[in-house]
Amino acid sequence: MSDRLTQVLNAIDAANEKDPRLDEGQPEALLYGQRMSQQLARLFPNASEELQIAARGQHVERWVLARADYPDGRAGYLTWRKDLAAHHAKRVGGFMAAAGYDAEAIEETEKMLRKEGIKRHENVQALEDVICFAFLTWYFAPFAAKHPEDKVQRIVEKTARKMSAEARARVLKEFELPENLAQAFAI
Repeated sequence: MSDRLTQVLNAIDAANEKDPRLDEGQPEALLYGQRMSQQLARLFPNASEELQIAARGQHVERWVLARADYPDGRAGYLTWRKDLAAHHAKRVGGFMAAAGYDAEAIEETEKMLRKEGIKRHENVQALEDVICFAFLTWYFAPFAAKHPEDKVQRIVEKTARKMSAEARARVLKEFELPENLAQAFAI
């Protein structure tokens, strides 16, 4: 791992250590970033530094833009998500610039964090696959326990649509899902 990559990952972790929300006794964003890096290393062991940074920084300082500060409904939700992506990209880009990354590497990483080019750009798609695996591994069961079956089905179908064909096939091999949920990945 290069010194500048270490510097950026440490900066992301330092920012995320300030998350007031806790998950398993740790700041929520810090734990999420570590889980994303773990999934990335498992799924894409030869990932570029830009992809490694994007995975770790995908939720950097997520708590600073509260969903409650946006209007209810889909339009408010989508605006919140877009603003979050822009915030993540700006913060991570700043960490990268401070570590000496060039403008091209920074733009590549920011593009991933803004999710520009899902299904068309290899690294953007790889990041999306990692996000989906992190969700299925650590966050799906608690989500499913809190929501009605029809909502769970819709979320699983949306998740599967975002994933590459290779990632969907891997989900079917790695997760034991009920038949109705597994069908979403059998595309």
